[in-house]
Amino acid sequence: MLTRPLLLAAALLATLPVSAQDLDSILENATSLEPLEAVMVSVDGEIIAERGYDGHSVDDPTNIKSASKTVVSALIGMAIDRGDIESADQPIADFLADDFPEDADPRLNDITIGNLLSMQAGLAPTSGPNYGRWIASANWVRNALAQDFETDPGGPMLYSTGSSHLLSAILTKATGESSLAVARDWFADVDDFRIGGWERDRQGIYLGGNQMAMSPRSLLAFGEVYRNDGLNAEGERVISQDWITKSWTQRTTSRFTGDGYGYGWFLREIGGEDVRYAWGYGGQMLYVVPSLELTVVMTSDENSPSAANGHRDALHALLGEIIAAVKAEQPEAAPVPAKTEAAPEPSSEN
Repeated sequence: MLTRPLLLAAALLATLPVSAQDLDSILENATSLEPLEAVMVSVDGEIIAERGYDGHSVDDPTNIKSASKTVVSALIGMAIDRGDIESADQPIADFLADDFPEDADPRLNDITIGNLLSMQAGLAPTSGPNYGRWIASANWVRNALAQDFETDPGGPMLYSTGSSHLLSAILTKATGESSLAVARDWFADVDDFRIGGWERDRQGIYLGGNQMAMSPRSLLAFGEVYRNDGLNAEGERVISQDWITKSWTQRTTSRFTGDGYGYGWFLREIGGEDVRYAWGYGGQMLYVVPSLELTVVMTSDENSPSAANGHRDALHALLGEIIAAVKAEQPEAAPVPAKTEAAPEPSSEN
């Protein structure tokens, strides 16, 4: 039997295209998606619709869970742009060799920063059923590096928050500052971008891939930088175009959904358009649709599993309706060719 969210998703997908003026009614109908807390829709830098549900506001900080992995990916790209890190091909041993276990598997020397970004390190995941044991350890970096290899580096996607945390540790060593400090510094010229609370490990390293507080408005501001080819609203460079292209290039595939995965971004088609999205547990979503100059944020109850109960699918379907509305106003929008090159799902810790 279909769950209520899946039935709602099917109903949304079946709806005919509508004009942009009907976005308010689309968001009104989304009230039925019980975990949903907020939605924001922006086209070409202009917010055209926003709504909070059940007392929530688009300005309320929320735990974006694994959508924070996409923020960490951006910071790594910015560190490369600034010369703090050589490239995505740089071995992690250049930064983390002192944290390697004794008698380390020699394959640790083969892991690159890019492998961590695309979840292809080969190490056993610290996510899902392993997450509690990992965060209970005395040193999250050393524990992640001590995991057994399930594949060689560069192999199939093994979704792991431990891999993202290693990126935060690398960022800290490369810059000499905390990940939170560099995020606030490097995004200082992006209006509305704010990171509130962010959990740290026992060594003071900010958790690379979970437990980050941002409001929907702040998450939208972050997404807009990517949508705007790395520029802020004033046309100033924040992230290089090259890094965005690399981040949106498919390098592996989620064995659970079949979606592509780049550097911290999932890739799939929704509503006939190529979509890049960040996804956090419970339904914390950032969607960018380059062909329509569209950025959409959806946040949800962080304690409601987004995949198991169909809520994630309902959010994808809601995006499909938003896309249809925007396309009705932009009939000549040209598709953006998908990038190709070479992800498991966010699990309960997202």
